Formats: sequence, structure tokens, C-alpha cells
Amino acid sequence: MPETPEQKARREIDANLESAGWCVQNRDDADLTAGRGIAVREFQMKSGFGFADYLLYLDRKALGAVEAKPGGTLTGVEAQSAKYAAGLPDKLPAHKRPLPFLFESNGSVIFSTSGLDPTPRSRQIFNFPRPETLSEWIAQPAQLRARLKTLPPLDEGRLWTVQARAIHNLEESFRRADPRALIQMATGSGKTFTAVNVVYRLLKFAAAKRILFLVDRGNLARQTEDEFANFEPPDDPRKFPALYTVQRLKSNSINPAAKVVITTIQRLYSMLKGDIEFDPGNEEGSAFDSARPWQGEPPDVVYSPGIPPEFFDFIVVDECHRSIYELWSQVLLYFDAFLIGLTATPAGKTIGFFNQNLVMQYGHDEAVTDGVNVDFDVYRIRTRVTEQGATIDAGGAGVYVDKRHKLTRRERLEFLSQDLTYTANQLDRDVVSESQLRTVLEQFRDKVLPDAFAGRNEVPKTLIFAKDDSHADDIVRIAREVFHEGNEFCQKITYRTGFTKITKKVTNEDGTESEVVEWVKTSNLTPDEILSNFRNSFFPRIAVTVDMISTGTDVKPIECVFFLRNVKSAGFFEQMKGRGVRVISPDKLRSVTPSARVKDRFIIVDAIGVCEQDKTDSCTLNRRPGASLEDVLNYVAQGGTDPEALVTLAGRLARLQRDFSANQLAELRTLAGGRSFPDLAHGLLNACDPDAQREAAMQQLAITAEPSAEQLHAAAESLAQDAVTPFLKAAFRRRILEIRQQNEQTIDRHTIDEVLYSGFDAAAVDKARAKLQDFRSWIEEHKDELTALQVLYAGTRPLKLSLKELRQLRDALALPPLGATPVQLWRAYQAVDADKVRRAGGNVLTDLVSLVRRALVPSSALVPYPEELLERYNAWLTERAATEKFTPEQREWLDRMAAHISTSLTITQDDFEDGWFGQHGSISHAHRLFGDKLLPLIEELNERLAA
Repeated sequence: MPETPEQKARREIDANLESAGWCVQNRDDADLTAGRGIAVREFQMKSGFGFADYLLYLDRKALGAVEAKPGGTLTGVEAQSAKYAAGLPDKLPAHKRPLPFLFESNGSVIFSTSGLDPTPRSRQIFNFPRPETLSEWIAQPAQLRARLKTLPPLDEGRLWTVQARAIHNLEESFRRADPRALIQMATGSGKTFTAVNVVYRLLKFAAAKRILFLVDRGNLARQTEDEFANFEPPDDPRKFPALYTVQRLKSNSINPAAKVVITTIQRLYSMLKGDIEFDPGNEEGSAFDSARPWQGEPPDVVYSPGIPPEFFDFIVVDECHRSIYELWSQVLLYFDAFLIGLTATPAGKTIGFFNQNLVMQYGHDEAVTDGVNVDFDVYRIRTRVTEQGATIDAGGAGVYVDKRHKLTRRERLEFLSQDLTYTANQLDRDVVSESQLRTVLEQFRDKVLPDAFAGRNEVPKTLIFAKDDSHADDIVRIAREVFHEGNEFCQKITYRTGFTKITKKVTNEDGTESEVVEWVKTSNLTPDEILSNFRNSFFPRIAVTVDMISTGTDVKPIECVFFLRNVKSAGFFEQMKGRGVRVISPDKLRSVTPSARVKDRFIIVDAIGVCEQDKTDSCTLNRRPGASLEDVLNYVAQGGTDPEALVTLAGRLARLQRDFSANQLAELRTLAGGRSFPDLAHGLLNACDPDAQREAAMQQLAITAEPSAEQLHAAAESLAQDAVTPFLKAAFRRRILEIRQQNEQTIDRHTIDEVLYSGFDAAAVDKARAKLQDFRSWIEEHKDELTALQVLYAGTRPLKLSLKELRQLRDALALPPLGATPVQLWRAYQAVDADKVRRAGGNVLTDLVSLVRRALVPSSALVPYPEELLERYNAWLTERAATEKFTPEQREWLDRMAAHISTSLTITQDDFEDGWFGQHGSISHAHRLFGDKLLPLIEELNERLAA
């Protein structure tokens, strides 16, 4: 006879209680010595209070009750369980009256209410707390939610204003007992440092038992560990690890003494499954950065006695916008803990997951205003082949074209008898147009760099995003040719392939330090180690990457982010742009880019139209048959067992079986633990076959009757887990993709590309135009307040201005609402009206004269003031040459005097005591050189040049 809904609920509740360490007993068979935690069924309460479905005993004293319901919603049931709280017979022992811990369950869902909380509120939990957990809670003088209401004032001495604000807002959320909170802080604003401050306060002042810091890749775990290791509390001279044990998981075992546990969500899921070991390769690389994650059914999470839901009080989720957290959100929801999300780029679904409780919102625009980030301009390069593709004309007799293996790079000739037309989407994947890459890179060299980085002696640190490894190889080779540079100038940097040069400092026997150069495989390095040279050395100037785009791979000296690949995900695109926003001090910037003065912006070079296309919050492949092999492998690597994904993977393996050589298949069989491609494909299909699932269930349970739906589901899960096990090894997945890349590309060396447009994009021009309009309005508004503006408005010559008055003007310009520097204004004129701007400017104080004059007379050319003064000086020399000839030494002194006026607007006798003049004899030597003519010359130069 089939069980009733009530029987089913009671059976499941019994199982949940027993898995959590409770001994479930009938009332008539009750034995309170059977364990610490006893759950007694159908316990009679005092008169008028009925029977409690389960009365919970801890150490022979009652402390809670469970109300069981046969399916359906549990809303409103709290009143019934609350009745049991007061209904314990008066003569029975209890830890506290009324009973503090109340639960409602229908077998599938459990709700919990703690009467010890300041405001008791029902919340859903994964399973009942263990008896030892309730023992700890009942012994506490104040519960966690009560302690969160009494956190002491924050010491803001070492915090930025934005960090302090985030902590204040988060702690206010704690006081409200909000279960989830989201902090959005721009890249570079110190999210992790802010989180460490929060963790310290929760451990010290809220007596949190244990806190989890969750990341999605190994290098972020290491960086987080370093942040804790270096953290110095404001109220204790010792560093964080001396006060609280911090453990970054390197195995599937948690130190019982650890107060902070740092791990990846991949490893955490493995531990919840009960895995003894976990492949560290699954914590590295870019498998979880994909802008196109598979969105099939995620794997189930089951109760783990070793890591019960109440194991952590708080979980900090770093980079919580990423697809892996959406896919595995049930891993987070397993825990009965406060969730704190950290992100710089929240998507709508991220905000939704955190209950729209966005306690801190600090975006890029605010960060730029505060000097935490630098702004950017977009420089657009359009070419015909990039946008339209091309046709290789075979002609009447045919033509030979080059074919190339993507991986080995081996080329051969193939006869083309018919025209070959390729589209823009096929570019760099099926067909390589060397002319297209060369044309784009030549525009970068000849147009972008002179326009955006005028006066530089070296290429600014540039990060180029390529479509794949083969595309990156082509970019590296052609970039070196275009710039006529060697191998160190441009290098490919990826997680997966190749070697990189690492420079290490070693201490010699005599105590001196020297540098040792090593070449090591990038697969053995963390991203920070791979990027060390790019970050800290002069070379490489250009790095080409496919996959190093996530947070944690920042290189502060980057001044140019170059897109040669498209991106459709808004969050992914923001991450890629974020590589350029980091602020760096002028000294550190000049240590790798000597001719740079300051990093006050970065340039996005868009050679693909990525900035012009609409973006989505996420670009998913939810059950789309067009998913790439890499997408499907990544999904399975994340623990996914959606049937369509497994069937898709089986089909791909069948095709690869025909494409791969016998040696390659043998190599892959070894990596797969002895399973061949047909074996793997068969296992994947069996996992999705209802007949195979039924047969497996009957064999596993040794039954002949028809399996139940639950038994079939368990068998299907077992088959799926067995089928995907080889694919959980990063080395196996990586090798499949590497071998598959040996398909051929056509190389188009016939079509010559042409530039359609090269210049700042429309948005950058509009932004610059608005800035200049604000500048003109600001001048008009303040013309009677500042002496410099009064003089320039009057138009009198020579200028009767001092450097002090120009400094006052510069400082006033920098204040809100205009907030502009001379360099920024000069660049704005370059973007809006490049034909009338002669070279870069704004770098010397006197360039303000040229900027204000251009604003007052828009039709005039914009020329750096020193250059304009040099023209007047040369004209003056020509005039004097007709009546007077200067000696070489006199000419050198006159040149120096003119140069001084170009940056100071005037020269006086006192100026001859300092600088170059002071080092060459000062005013007394000038008198010996020019005699009585010195003072008239000084006066004449001031009159003629400072115009």
C-alpha cells in the first residue's frame, strides 16, 4: 500500500534528524541515555497544548520541538510550533522555557526559529542543527544576532572613506539580521581589505565561531591569504594570523582550530560530496571565467555530517557576480550563514540573489572622481576586412593558398580552384588575414600612440585580448615585425601554454644581491608569477592574452587595453576593461615606462567594435546545441551533469574519435584512467538512458520490483558521476582541447586590408566636447574672480601674470564641478579638433595661457606655450642679427633665458641665482658677458616673448 503524504514527510524528517546526529524514538520506547540528542515522536504536552510531532532533548533536558506537515507550504505553521514552546509539562526538565528552538518541516523543506534571537524570525535551513551545535548555542549568554547589534564603533583611522562606509552599511545590515548583503566596490578600491576588516570585527566583537572566505580560483585564494597575513588590526600590534588561525585549504580537510577558512567553491563542493582528494588543477586557469557558462541543471548537494550547514557563521563570497556562483548557488544555500557578496561588476541576477540588499554601491565613475581609478577614452580602428571579410580570388586557373595547423603551426600549400569567401566571424578562426592584423597594428603604431601618448619614447604597457592561442601567436609575431623589435618586446601570456622568463633576486655569499633569470613553464606558475615581468620590468611592452582577464591579474602600469576579440557579456567586458583602471604612482610608472609623467587615464583601442555592441548581463548557453566543446567540458568540470550536456559531450567524443590519431587516442586513454573515447561516450549516454538507469537501480538495490522515482534518480546520479569522473581532471580536458586545435586554418596573404576609420570613438569625442563646453562656461562664470582670467580676458600684451596666479587658476580648475587638469583639457581639444592642435600639451603651467586663449577664440590654433614662445624668440633673433652678432656663449645664455620665460612668463635678476644660471656664474657672470646691455636685454625679452 503506497505511503500517505504524512507518512512520507515523517520518514524524510526522521532521516534528516538521524543524519544530523539525533536519535529518533517513539514516545513509548524513549531512552534518553541513547545519545546527547534525542527526538521523541508524538510527545504529549500539557493539557490544552496537544502532541508535539517531535520533542527534542539535549543531555536529558528538553530544548525544542518539530512540527511536521504532510507536504505543501509551511507558511503560518510557526504558530503551531510556537504553541509547543510553551506547552512542555511543568515538571519536566528544560534548558530554557519557553523552548527556544522550534522547527517546521514537510520532509523536503525545514524552517527554523530561535526564540533566543532579539527578533525571532523563521528562516529556511538545509537540515536540522546537530545536538552539539544547539548545546553551544544554549550556553551562550547572547546569540549571534544579539551580539551583532552591539558591535563597537569602527576605528576608521586606516580606512578610506569608501571602505569605512561599506563596513558601516554592512554592520547596519547585520543589526537588521538581513541574511544576505552585497558590496559593490570598484576595482582597486580595496574590497578584500574591507572584507578582512569586517572578518576581524566579527571574530573579535561578535565572537563568530568560524568564517568562510570563498573564491572561484586558486590565485585569488592565495591573494586573500596574503591579505590576512599582512593585516594589522587597529587595536592590536600583532598581525591577524597571530590572533586567529587562517587556513587556505590545500587538501579536503579543515583544521578544527581555524577561525577563517579560505577555499574555492570547486573544492568546497568536492568536500560536501565526501571526496577524499581534489585535483588542484580544477582551481586554476580560466575554466570559471567563461563569458558563456553552461546553464544546465546543477548537481545536487547532500548533507555532510563533517561540514554541517551551521559550520560557518559567515561566508564572504569574492567576485560573486561570476557564473560559477549562479551555477552552484545551492552550495552557498546549503549553509545557515550570513552571506556577504563582493563584486565590482554586479549583474541583475547577482543583486537578485542577495535579496536586493546592496549595502554599498561604489562604481567606476565615483572611483575616478575620488582618484581610486583612472578614466578611459576609446580609440576606434575600423578596417574593411575586419568588418566585411574578404574573398580570395581563384581566377580562371586557380591559385595556391597556405594552410596551417593551429597547434603545430606547420604550413603547406593547397590548390584553390574556386573563390574562397570568408566572413568577419570566420576571421582568425578559419581564415587568418595577415594584412588585417598588420594594418590594425600599423594604425596603432602610427595613429593611436602619437594621438593618445604624444611625446612618449616607448610604447605604453599594452594588453591585447586575442580570440584564441593561435590568434595570439599571429599577433605576437606581426607586432614584433611592425614595431621592428625583438622577442622581449611583445609576448604571449596565458595560463596554459609556453614559457615565461622569471627574474629572481638571490643573496650571494658576501651578502650582496644579484638577479638570476629562469625560464619556466607557465603551467607551473600562478598568474601573478606569469605577469611579474610585465608588471615590474621594462619588457615586455605588449602582452597578448586569451584568458588572463579575471580580477587578480591586475598590472597597474597598463595604459592601453587593446581589443582584437569581441565580448557580448557586460560583466565580462567590464572585467576586461578593469585591467586598465588601476592607479599607480608616477615614480612606479616611470620605473617601467620612463618617459611617462603620470597615469591619469588609459586608452581602450577597439579594433573589433566591442564598445559599440549591446551587452547582456550574461551570455549563456542554456541547452544550446551550438555550445563549443570547451564550454561543455568546462560545465562538466564544474560538476554539471545535465543530460543534454552529457549527450552533447558524447556526440563530440564520437566525432573526435574519427579526427584523432591512434597515438593521440592512446595518450588520452591513459589520462582517462584506461577508458577509451567509445567507453567514455557509452558511459555518458548510459547516464541519460532511462532503461540503463532502471537496470542500474535494480542491480544496486538487488531488487526485482520496479524502482521508485527516488531510486531511479539516485541510480541516474551515480551513473552520471561515474561517467564524468575522467573529465574532472584538468590535464585530461586540457589535452583534448590541445589536440583538437590541430585543425587547419587558411592563411589569406592575397587580400590587402584598408583602413576605414582610425580615431577616438564617438563617445570619447562627445565626452571631450562636453568637457570643453563646461570649461568655457566655467571661464565665463569665474572671469571676474581670478586675476589670471582677468588678464587673459583683457588681452593685453605682454602678459603681466605671475606663476602664483597661474597656480591659483590651475587649482581652481581642479575643483568640482569642473575637476579638470590642463592635460585633460588639452586631450579634449585633440579629440574634438585635432587639426587645430599642434602636438601634446598641458604639461607645463604656462600651457594654461594657451588653453584659456583657445577657449576665448575657438578658431585659433592650440599650440604649447613654450613652442609658441620659441617661435617669437627665433623671430626676435632674426631681427637682432641685422644689427648685432652674439657670441656662442652669449647665445647659450639667451637660449636659457628664453626657456625660463616659456615656463615662468618672466625672468628677473633674482632668477640668475638658481638652477642652470647659478651653476654657471649667476648674475655676475651675466654682467660680464653682456655688460650694460644685460638689463635692457632682460626687459626686451620679457616684453617680446611673454606675449
